[in-house]
Amino acid sequence: MLASQKTAKFPGVHVTNTLELRANEQSVDLQPASDAALRFIGVIRTPWKTRDDCPRQGHLDGPSCELIVDPVWHEALQGLDAFETIEVLYWLDKSRRDLVLQSPKSDGHTIGTFALRSPVRPNPIGTSVVRLDRIDAGTLHVRGLDCLDGTPLIDIKPDRCVFTPKAPPKAGDARPDGPKMGGEKCKNRSYLPPYLGSL
Repeated sequence: MLASQKTAKFPGVHVTNTLELRANEQSVDLQPASDAALRFIGVIRTPWKTRDDCPRQGHLDGPSCELIVDPVWHEALQGLDAFETIEVLYWLDKSRRDLVLQSPKSDGHTIGTFALRSPVRPNPIGTSVVRLDRIDAGTLHVRGLDCLDGTPLIDIKPDRCVFTPKAPPKAGDARPDGPKMGGEKCKNRSYLPPYLGSL
């Protein structure tokens, strides 16, 4: 393994990156982001404290987890209980952000970050489709997450597979060989390009 000993300077802050790289992985030096600001809407509570404990992919029959929504957003939950499954977006705050090539199997074979669903990304936004069991005073009880306890919550949406858009589809909205959008069920939720099917 190669150790990345990169140093970045921020106004008044000195940060040294000592994260390790796997064989043939490649990282880049990053400047401080200045083009967007996120507003976290709550925090996620899960049973997993470390990445080793956390599943690589959530399952709808997995353990119960909680989305604790900040009280200022409680009214925004109105109507959400009509949906059985919802999409949750969250900020993977423990993930590194500087890899452009990754070796998921640690075997020296690398793939570009944008061709993977790895949590290591320039903007580490995680997304899961979860089962909504119930909502109790701003706390959503869900199953199907795959993130660490304390992960910041970005957004909540009805699952697109059970949400039927009111607007008619445009040309190019769906591919006959790809995941189906809209309707009552998504039968191709596990669709992967052929070159990623073995990862």
